Amino acid sequence: MIGVLLVHDECLVRSVLAEWLRQEPDLVVYDASWRAAPGRVRSLRPDVCAADLDCADAVGIPPLADLRGAGGPAPGLLVLAHAGRPGLLKRAAEAGALGYVDKEGSPQRLVSAIREVAQGKRFVDDSLGFGFLKAAEMPLTRRELSVLSLAAEGASVAEIAGSLHLSHGTVRNYMAAITRKTGARNRIDAIRISQGEGWL
Repeated sequence: MIGVLLVHDECLVRSVLAEWLRQEPDLVVYDASWRAAPGRVRSLRPDVCAADLDCADAVGIPPLADLRGAGGPAPGLLVLAHAGRPGLLKRAAEAGALGYVDKEGSPQRLVSAIREVAQGKRFVDDSLGFGFLKAAEMPLTRRELSVLSLAAEGASVAEIAGSLHLSHGTVRNYMAAITRKTGARNRIDAIRISQGEGWL
């Protein structure tokens, strides 16, 4: 039997999908919201954690590292994704996800992915290939993402400088580079574009 924790923030969607998965004779399915998921991972110790990359509590970035558990073997991480948010695909890959299922695809693909990931194998929907290509082209550096993340939280130039131990001029230079690299008109537009792409 394969223990599966389904993580999704929309209760109705999560419940329906969990019930559908429970029809598979080799799956034992539990479900949780993102907020409850880390505790459920620790208590249930599932073989596979199947998580929707849209997280209501995060500003575009789901806390994937929280699904790896603490102590004992970590569950295989499988994500439900859109090709249109390449930044989230990249973050999932960095978090060690083995499975990538297109949310626009057939539900049977999710079952196949769960079985593959449970065996420690990689599963990637072909339709997500373009998203991975775009993820490899993400224009912002880690430092630029740090600056933009703080800006997205409403931090001023002075607050960003203090938080990251940078001069005010350096922060302004980073913001100018971010605006240019994202093709944005201004800081607000750069935040909107970056969140839409899943970089932020």
